[in-house]
Amino acid sequence: MSEPANNGQNVLANDFNAKQLLAFALPTMLMMVFLGLYTITDTIFVAHFVNTDALAAINIVTPLISLVVGLGTMLAAGGNAIISRQLGAGQPQQARQSFSLIILIGALFSLLLALFGSLFLNQLLQLLGASAGLKPYAQTYLRILLLFFPAYMLQTIFANLFVTAGHPVLGSLLAVGSGILNIVLDYIFIAKMQLGIAGAAWGTGCGYLLPTLVGLIFFSLRRRETLRFCRSPWRPAIISESCLNGSSEMVSQLATALSVLLFNLTMQQLAGDDGVAAITIMNYAQFLFNTLYIGFSMGVAPIIGYNHGSRNQARQRRILGYCLRFICAASIGLFVLSLFGSRLLIQVFAGSQGPVYDLAAAGFKLFASSFLFSGLNIFCSAMFTALSNGRTSALLSGLRTLVFLAPAIIILPRLWGLPGVWLAIPSAELLALAFSLFFLRRQYQQLKTH
Repeated sequence: MSEPANNGQNVLANDFNAKQLLAFALPTMLMMVFLGLYTITDTIFVAHFVNTDALAAINIVTPLISLVVGLGTMLAAGGNAIISRQLGAGQPQQARQSFSLIILIGALFSLLLALFGSLFLNQLLQLLGASAGLKPYAQTYLRILLLFFPAYMLQTIFANLFVTAGHPVLGSLLAVGSGILNIVLDYIFIAKMQLGIAGAAWGTGCGYLLPTLVGLIFFSLRRRETLRFCRSPWRPAIISESCLNGSSEMVSQLATALSVLLFNLTMQQLAGDDGVAAITIMNYAQFLFNTLYIGFSMGVAPIIGYNHGSRNQARQRRILGYCLRFICAASIGLFVLSLFGSRLLIQVFAGSQGPVYDLAAAGFKLFASSFLFSGLNIFCSAMFTALSNGRTSALLSGLRTLVFLAPAIIILPRLWGLPGVWLAIPSAELLALAFSLFFLRRQYQQLKTH
């Protein structure tokens, strides 16, 4: 796939039409969808070659993984807003310094997390609600994965910043390569060598290394690149602004961690370990379908940030119009797909019969409506991050993933039992949609008045 021609200027300066915008975002969308697919493939190996208890154990440690993703996405999304704005304002050297500082901070954060997790492994698993049957699997998986936390963090940051650097195709190819490597290693470690859940951890960790190593080499050796590593002064303002701008992404991941924890505890009470396995399938299905929205939002964010920096309001209005039309069409398409294709997806994890299958199949009929609302909520949060409006972005993300969802998980199951569990996410997404539409309308009116 070719990247848009830019006649020697930064590709973000192009006057994109709808087709060109979609073509620019498509590599990132494919990258994210593929990441979702290979993540699901990872768990399929565990479900089929180990057991559903091991699958549930992976979900037990997911909140800690979400913390790593949250920190990485916060730095990447918040830093991307700064970097693309500096590029749009004609400040390439400042953009390179900000880029280098963000990568360094990400590496330090991940090392500290890995050290903390290793020192307090058992206490963390107890806090995450691992039952006696799931704890041995969770211990093995997390102990190995902690070794790869720095690679996971840097992979998350590079996935965003390859787009900002004008190389979305390269970022997508690395994601594909990482996923293929992960799948191949899962087959070798789990299916052939019978290493069980430890094999899943080693395969996943090695998959993180590929894009991380290539990213480090690429931005170190390509001296003619607009973005590359360079000496950067210690600039706390850049770090704090990156964290503020990207705080919505961090809030989203922390809320995801909390919601997964609450879901696990609730399902453990209502349906035992089978319930945890069923909600694990639902979480991975949601992750897979939402990757389309996330990938599109990541793909167009540098363009929105660049036009914000260059103060091109007319072009910004056109870009937002294209984005909204795509999100609406994708939301309807994913809802229909999830409604009618859910049983096939569940069978991949749990076969066509048994308590785990029955629980997940019944739940997905209620859960599918969430995809009608989540796309616009995800895009609006990412849009305000790209506009360096971290407060609004964090508010929208926090309402959607924490303020509305956590009470829904606690209250609805008490009212309706298991159906209340499945309705928690659609309810939260619908409530959040009202706020997304309010802030979106206000932003569009501001663009029209300038």
